[in-house]
Amino acid sequence: MTATRTPDAPRPARPGRGLTVADAMEPWDYQITDDSTVDRANDILRSADVEYLLVRDHDGRCEGVVTRTGLRSFRIRSWSTDRIVVGATSHQRGPFAWPTMGLALAAIAMRVKRLTIWPVVDEDGYLLGILTADRAAVLLAVPPAHAGSC
Repeated sequence: MTATRTPDAPRPARPGRGLTVADAMEPWDYQITDDSTVDRANDILRSADVEYLLVRDHDGRCEGVVTRTGLRSFRIRSWSTDRIVVGATSHQRGPFAWPTMGLALAAIAMRVKRLTIWPVVDEDGYLLGILTADRAAVLLAVPPAHAGSC
């Protein structure tokens, strides 16, 4: 005898099933414009004690992410760091995640691209928040709250 499932039968719970990036994204306040200097970016990174800043273009759309590691060669102030703008540095650029994207797919994309954080933008490119690899992994590993309940 073979067991068949009817369309109305509940599906077995699978971790992360149905979650989207919107379920996992977090706000991020530390941003800088792409025409700001590397000196300014280093000052913000140091004073806010954060590892990365989101970069916005002149229209306010998300342009990418600049990290402490990416600016390592500019840490020592010199005549060039007050002239070089963040937009001219090598930093993570789009494409970015969108809120309706499946969380499992986003986690795979982050793994493939070796990203620890990924900006989440709306259809016009404006920042909504960030997705971290750690948060995605935690949410995908935890079964939904209704799984196993009676």
